[in-house]
Amino acid sequence: MELIAKATAVVGGTVALLRRMGAPAHQAFGASPQIPEAKKQGIMTLKMPVAHGWKGDHVPTCASGLKVNAFASGLDHPRWVEVLPNGDVLVAESKEEVGPPKTLMDHAAQATMRRVKAIGESANRVSLWRDADGDGVAEMREVFVEYQNQPFGMALIGTKFYLGNTDGISVFDYSPGATSLSGTGKKLVDFKPHGHWTRSLIVAPDETKIYAGVGSLSNIADDGMEVEEGRAAIWELDVVTGKARIFASGLRNAVGMAWEPTTGALWTVVNERDGLGDETPPDYLTSVQDGGFYGWPYCYWGKTVDDRVPQDAAMVAKAITPDYALGGHTASLGLCWMPEGTLPGFGDGMVIGQHGSWNRSKLSGYKLIFILFENGAPSGSARDILSGFLSEDEKLAYGRPVGVTVGADKKSLLMADDVGDIIWRVTGA
Repeated sequence: MELIAKATAVVGGTVALLRRMGAPAHQAFGASPQIPEAKKQGIMTLKMPVAHGWKGDHVPTCASGLKVNAFASGLDHPRWVEVLPNGDVLVAESKEEVGPPKTLMDHAAQATMRRVKAIGESANRVSLWRDADGDGVAEMREVFVEYQNQPFGMALIGTKFYLGNTDGISVFDYSPGATSLSGTGKKLVDFKPHGHWTRSLIVAPDETKIYAGVGSLSNIADDGMEVEEGRAAIWELDVVTGKARIFASGLRNAVGMAWEPTTGALWTVVNERDGLGDETPPDYLTSVQDGGFYGWPYCYWGKTVDDRVPQDAAMVAKAITPDYALGGHTASLGLCWMPEGTLPGFGDGMVIGQHGSWNRSKLSGYKLIFILFENGAPSGSARDILSGFLSEDEKLAYGRPVGVTVGADKKSLLMADDVGDIIWRVTGA
């Protein structure tokens, strides 16, 4: 407990100093980020607001020309959203289930995460929501599938529904318009559970493959690389042959994925390592090359070596520099491609759900942002779509953005908020 108290004191003093200095919330942002020199933290910074939720008519703050309403509410830690061809909306309700803490730092980290409901008993289900009258609010709720193992990513190909549980990908038979699945499903791929537990899925444009994000077990391969085998990667599953392989690696925790239509490239958002400072290294948005290696755990943002890790010069030499920095510890999780015309005033680009930091002295993230794309690449600065998820004194979290997708009407965004237990719907005002 003494260690926790010291960590809290360090954080409080640092936050006060930053406020007096007027330090910016983000430095490491954009295609050419200014990343501060790494500073190893003897005691890792732990800071998390208390989960508060939304009271009365309090809602997120919208960008000019937009409005927001609750499409669905009363969920149990909604994390990911999938829209079916008939307009039904699927929501993965789940959270991390942790084992007993092994160290004092584990105790401190788990206590910090519980403050914002990030860990605990998982609902382990996918719910289905239907807005039959088209008023932007779902009036029907059904249990689509339950008794899963921390479900997250979802994908539909024809009459086959694929679900990314923390321990692998399963497939179920699906009938168009059905409000629930029957049977236990068939396991297609096994993934190692624990650590970074989310398993997002995305279907290839030709519907022959599914890609899955599998995060690392630890921060920087703390228990060695052997236990990290098959992790910190994006996997490719051939749904025709059933064969699976690692598509790209060195991605500490790749979560949301999206296809960029001009180039046909796969893009992802990645949560980088902890313990080197508030802005070092930044989380990032990047295109993903087949066979590409992105640095973890040996280096970050290209070939910047992390000397806390036993080195492999050959791996560092082939590390690919990401495309766009998203700020340190923003916990950028959700990602979708948003075509021009979806929301007024926004062009073609990527929408990113920033879940928000828990291990930096001044909090970051806690918003839904947009990055314009031109000629298949990010262009310019990020713009807020939704903000106001965090109180000004950083003590309360009204909500935390996670998964995001374009609505069935192609004129809205749907975003999961796992503290507010709401699916928000954003449209033109």
